[in-house]
This record gives sequence, C-alpha cells and structure tokens, in this order.
Amino acid sequence: MANILVVDDEPKMTSLICGHLEDSGHSVQTTTKPAEAIQLVRKHSFDVVITDLSMPEISGMEVLEEALKKEGTGVIMMTAYGSVESAVEAMKKGAADYLLKPFSLEELGMAVDRLVESQKLSSLSKHYREVIDQTVFAEFIGDSQVSQKVKELIAKVAGSDATVLLTGKSGTGKEVAARMLHNMSPRKDKPFIAVNCAALTETLLESELFGHEKGAFTGAVARKHGRFELADGGTIFLDEIAETSPALQSKLLRVLEERKLVRVGGVDMIDIDVRVVAATNRNLKEEMESGRFREDLYFRLNVFPINIPNLSERSEDIVPLAEYFVGKLNYPHRKISAEVADLLLQYDWPGNIRELKNVIERAMILAGGEPLSAEDFSLEADDSPIIEGRTSGTEHGLESAEKRMILDALEKTGGNKTEAAKMLKITRRRLYSRMKVHDIKA
Repeated sequence: MANILVVDDEPKMTSLICGHLEDSGHSVQTTTKPAEAIQLVRKHSFDVVITDLSMPEISGMEVLEEALKKEGTGVIMMTAYGSVESAVEAMKKGAADYLLKPFSLEELGMAVDRLVESQKLSSLSKHYREVIDQTVFAEFIGDSQVSQKVKELIAKVAGSDATVLLTGKSGTGKEVAARMLHNMSPRKDKPFIAVNCAALTETLLESELFGHEKGAFTGAVARKHGRFELADGGTIFLDEIAETSPALQSKLLRVLEERKLVRVGGVDMIDIDVRVVAATNRNLKEEMESGRFREDLYFRLNVFPINIPNLSERSEDIVPLAEYFVGKLNYPHRKISAEVADLLLQYDWPGNIRELKNVIERAMILAGGEPLSAEDFSLEADDSPIIEGRTSGTEHGLESAEKRMILDALEKTGGNKTEAAKMLKITRRRLYSRMKVHDIKA
C-alpha cells in the first residue's frame, strides 16, 4: 500500500482516480488546488504524487519540483497535451512516468505499481549498501581519498567473476581486500580459501593447490582434495603469487584457462568453479622481463588490477587505524592523544599496517594500562640531510641551501607538508626531521 497525493483542477478526475486507487488498497489524498498541493507535499510524506501538468496559476512542473525535494517521493505526470516536449521536460526534471489523457484507470494503476515496486527495490539497495559499508568494509579502516578509491574498485568488480590481481607492499592489507571482495560477491556464502604461495616448497604447494591421489608420492597415504577443490563455488586467494616456480606457473595457467585440474598422481580431469584473486608485493612486469614470471600467466591474472596503497600514501587513516587496533586489543584507553598522533604521523611506516599494529601492541605493553604516550613508542627518525654531503654549522653552504629548499617547497604548497615532501622527493617523516634541524616552524 502506498500513500498517494492526486492533484488535478478537475474534481471529477481526482474523484475517479481516488476511487480506483483506494479500491487497490492505497491511501489517497486529493486536491484541486496546486498551491494547496505544494503545502501538503511540504507537510506530509507521500510515496507517490500524481499531478496534472497544465493547471491555472501554478503548473504541475512546480508541484513536481517541490515533491522531488522529499526523498522517497516519486511523481507521475498527467497531461492532455500530447506534446513530446512537455513529457520530455517532465522526465528530465525527475518525473518517474507520465500519462497522456485520456488514459484508462488500469493504465494508471500499472504506472503506480511500477513506481512503488521501483521504490522498494531502491530502498532495499540503499539498505544493502549501508550494511555492506558497516560489515564488509569494517576491516578496511579509513576514509582517505585513496582508501575510498580502493573500496569503490572492489565494489565494482565484486559482482563479476573476473580474476583480480592485488598489488602493493607487504603489510598493506591485500588479504583484507581479498576477503572484502569475496564477501561482497555472489559467492559470499561459499568458501574463501587463502594460500600463501611463499610458505611452501614447490612440491608441497602443488599438492596443496591441486590435491593428490593415494600413493602419488612418499607419505601420500590417502587421497587429498586440494585448495582449488575446497574453494569450489567460492574464492581462492593466491597470496605472493610471484614466489611460484615457472613449472607451477604453467600448471596454474592451465587451471585458470580450462577451469579443470588433475590431482598429483591422478589422471581424471576435475571441473572447478572458482573465483581467483591473486596478490603480490613484487613488480610482475620486472619479474616477466627477468624471466621469473610467465607473461601469459600475468595477463591471465591481470584482468582487474587493484593497487593497495602504502600507509604513507593514506596518512589520514593512520590515527583511525591506530585507534581501531587499540580498541580491537581491548585496551582501556581507546583514544589516541594529540602527542601520540603527531608522532605516528611523522613516521613513514615502511612495514605499513602490519608494522603499525605491532608498534601499537608493543606500546600498550609498555604503557601498562595507562594512556599511551610518546615514551611508549620507539620510532626512529631519519636525520640525514636532504642534500648529501658535508654540511657546515653555519647558515651557509649546503645547510643553508637545504633550508631554502624546504622553505620554498612549503611556500609553494601553502604549508602542506605531505605535498612539500613529495616535491622534495623525500618522506614526510624525513621532512619533519629536517625542519626540526633547521628550526622551521610551519
């Protein structure tokens, strides 16, 4: 049942429409005065507004514009003038549908049903998006621009079966991204199987991935299903894919192309239905050029690449991540002080999120239940000069030149230290360190 407002300067028309819609189970309010309609729309919430286009004093277009200011309200236009221009203009302004008079009541009823059904689907879609934001993205902390970009890419590719290649340095959260992708996909109720390709020897990794038959090798006392079989219907995450040997890469390529595998020591072809997500912290193009990675496998994996940024590239997320880890580890003081925040922001985090988590955990142990302070952290700063070479102790020579470079970069970037560091081609941590040496306040 929908809450509907009918607006038409002809009383017989409003009465006729009202009776038909009420018989269909809807709640209907009518008015022959467009000015009154605008007041009703402002004061009440209507699912559907059905309004005539041509009325005295105030046109249906004005009613349309007012109705669309309310979220969740759809508008159906009625017009006795069969001009394409008026219908197109109404649709451009946001009308959901239009009817040319004379129309049948059945036609009107179908238009209302279509609109109500569309609103229900839109509401469900919004609900699911909110649920996804609260659950699926819960582990990917941060609202920085680069983090949002990663989330958007994952959301776009999740609904397909396209193979995804996640790139990025160690500790950036590639497995978290892979799990997010799986949890947003139609395969979310099926297994997510993760394999660290760097953790096993070639022989063991082949058996782990494809399984083996009894007697295939010494110690194979029974048939074993491989990770690809276990992930059937779901997603397999091949972490550190660049660590595989060329021989195993050849077998992986065949599995990806044919969607079939043969267990080690077996002869039967086994069909698999698996979404593949691979990850690496290496530059696969360089690996290909050196002959360590197969070019054909690279192109098979690189269908939809997503780069997971370094923590230094998403510095706005450092404090939220730190507070997330503090809360997850059940520390009594969950807010990070300004002093600690400043310290964390000055550090470059070569180990990325994994390093941040370990640093936070160590600091909590040292703090012994007290609020975290700078003394609980051991973060080494880089004090080496930007301009390599011997520096004098006066405001001359290399030291003076370095100071001028820093001041010039800060001036050009309006005091933005992140951008200034990029301009100088150094880390922000190093910039802070050299600013302190030169007593630069900015």
